[in-house]
Amino acid sequence: MSYVKDYTNGHLLADVNEVERYSLKEGAIIIDARTKGFEDGHIPGAVSLPSALTKSKDGIGIVPADLFTELAQSAGINANTTVIVYDEGDSVQATRLFYALEYYGHADKVKVLNGGLAIWLRAGKPLSVEETWQARGNFSATPHPERFTGKNQLQRELNDTSIVALDTRAIDEYRGDNLRNNARGGHIPGAVHLEWKDAVDRTVPEAPIFKSGAVLTEQFESAGVLKEKTVVPYCQSNGRGAHTYFALRLLGYPNVRPYEGSWAEWGNSEDTEISLP
Repeated sequence: MSYVKDYTNGHLLADVNEVERYSLKEGAIIIDARTKGFEDGHIPGAVSLPSALTKSKDGIGIVPADLFTELAQSAGINANTTVIVYDEGDSVQATRLFYALEYYGHADKVKVLNGGLAIWLRAGKPLSVEETWQARGNFSATPHPERFTGKNQLQRELNDTSIVALDTRAIDEYRGDNLRNNARGGHIPGAVHLEWKDAVDRTVPEAPIFKSGAVLTEQFESAGVLKEKTVVPYCQSNGRGAHTYFALRLLGYPNVRPYEGSWAEWGNSEDTEISLP
């Protein structure tokens, strides 16, 4: 099942056949964004770059440009490299790395394998345990603030009707029932709720893929997330938020800038307002 033609930016998704073609093509790199499992088997030719490495040590920010440059160059990424990212299947780790690459200037040169390793295996494709060598790349990270929201900025924008904060966490987190070790529960005032995994089609449980563009559009619009708005997705640490960022990019939303600090910052700050149902 594939919905690529149903999206405004369907080129941001890759399927199994495309990954196979790119694995043999110069100027393209396949990246395994999983935290663990690479050594046990990965797509042949893939390089390991866990998406967790894109978060700062405090879990609130994205790593600085110089460190991200080092990560990308070590993976062999050049300024013009086409990058295909995958993870186990639900794409949370893959889309986090997708977001980091776009934030640091690699926009429209990154694709996510729809269904990840699960769809690869379902297609009967082989795995490799061989380590892939890549020549050092020349990618240089340049922050793009139009793809980023900070706490102070969001505080100033709380009453701006052109901006919609989108809480992508589970409903019990949004309502404040599940604190997840944060000092406070609840949500950002005015934030609407649509859980990240509502973007995933689990018709085939072992091979989750993104829902069709038509279904995604209806879901976002029903939640009040409209294309004419600037959308600020957030979660606990912009993993799930980055997944929603990717879904909105697929649909062609022009102004999406996740709140990188998310609830890990907002819910533990003394100067932030919160809302409860």
